[in-house]
Amino acid sequence: MRARIGDGQIIDFCVTLSAIQFCNKTQFHGQSMRIEDTDPARHAGIEYPMEVGAPVFAPIKVVEEKDKAVNVARQNAKLEYDRIMEQAEVLMKQARALQARLDATEMVHSAKFSFNPIHGKIYHLYYDSRNATNVLIQNGPKDWSCGIPDAWNYSMAVKKLGDSTWAVVEEDALVV
Repeated sequence: MRARIGDGQIIDFCVTLSAIQFCNKTQFHGQSMRIEDTDPARHAGIEYPMEVGAPVFAPIKVVEEKDKAVNVARQNAKLEYDRIMEQAEVLMKQARALQARLDATEMVHSAKFSFNPIHGKIYHLYYDSRNATNVLIQNGPKDWSCGIPDAWNYSMAVKKLGDSTWAVVEEDALVV
């Protein structure tokens, strides 16, 4: 194939598909120049087959592949999100338990008592409505021989822990 480009320039193109030989033959004012294109790396980036015997391939549907990738990413993100939310629930439960211990500790430290509490022992907190104060004593609601004093209301059972905080003891744990 020959093409004439202004000023007497003639360009010859030759293509040999089976030998992968592509050449441009350019003639500039009587001088001939031949450039051969035999670089296979150049042909690897081309979207269409460059040889007669090249395997046929279909173009990739980019939108479909992107949708698949997004769906896989969403599934993995959901699994990770669910795992993080489970951990958050455990942390929130621990935070509520710690807050309950701090509330019980504040109530005990604001209460009146005339003994030195021992770590690990269960004590009972009563509200004295006559004096508007909390009272910490060793007797539980069932340990009184003549009943709880009239102006006292039972609040809770507490236990002094090793870190000097107080934990509320559930009523089920009191029955031994």
